[in-house]
Amino acid sequence: MRAFVPWLAVLAVVLLLDALRLRALAALVSVAWLAWCVWSWIRPARRRPYRD
Repeated sequence: MRAFVPWLAVLAVVLLLDALRLRALAALVSVAWLAWCVWSWIRPARRRPYRD
């Protein structure tokens, strides 16, 4: 359940901004969140040096 907290927080912020008629800012937050999600999924994993 804790994994959904950031998603729900961003959704709440976007809905709040939309309700306040700050749709451009809401769209910017949405696109930034999407970009962060994509970057976190495709970034290479940090590899530890090989040890015996």
